[in-house]
Amino acid sequence: MSTVDWPGKFVASLFLQGCPWACPYCHNSAIIDPRIPGVVAWSSLEELLARRRGLLDGVVFSGGEATRQIALASGMARVRELGFAVGLHTAGPYPGRLANLLDEGLVDWVGIDLKAMPDHYEAVAGRVGAGEKAWSSLEILLAHPDVDHEVRLTVYPDGPRDGLDVARAARDLGVRCFALQQAREVGTPAGFVSTRPGWDDQVRALAEDIDNLGFDSFVFRGGS
Repeated sequence: MSTVDWPGKFVASLFLQGCPWACPYCHNSAIIDPRIPGVVAWSSLEELLARRRGLLDGVVFSGGEATRQIALASGMARVRELGFAVGLHTAGPYPGRLANLLDEGLVDWVGIDLKAMPDHYEAVAGRVGAGEKAWSSLEILLAHPDVDHEVRLTVYPDGPRDGLDVARAARDLGVRCFALQQAREVGTPAGFVSTRPGWDDQVRALAEDIDNLGFDSFVFRGGS
């Protein structure tokens, strides 16, 4: 249950296992391997939704990478049949799958992660071609103006220092809602370090610079 996974909504969040990328700050690193048996049956979700009718606004499909799941579209359709709105968290590794979900009208809101400018993406995602796919997914999302969105950039000390460039490029593409997130160590792979001397001040300065770009909505989610 969450009030933060879809800003302004009270939702049930589903964490779907499996992701093709290997980001060092992933807060759900324990479910990246798609071969791990699931722990929550779909029937449990439907039972929860039946009990929370009138209380929950919707369901957010998160991950891992939700679009890796081949049953995602049918799951979303079922949630809509039950009378709930549908949100999606994605990093955009499968632009074609995202396009299909949006074209079918299955999604009301998307929180999409941008990790770096395209030339720096491999250093974060650990995969060749990741940047092209992610930025293509953003353009696909923005081509569906009826679907609300939030673009998120997560920064960490050893990552690319192109955050302002990412935010500026996103704004120029038409992004309305942008969030800067400071990575934390909870749930991350062993050895990840979320802070260095002076890092908090650097991130706050970046937040101020991004805020000045003039997004309709900007949120800074600092570390702790």
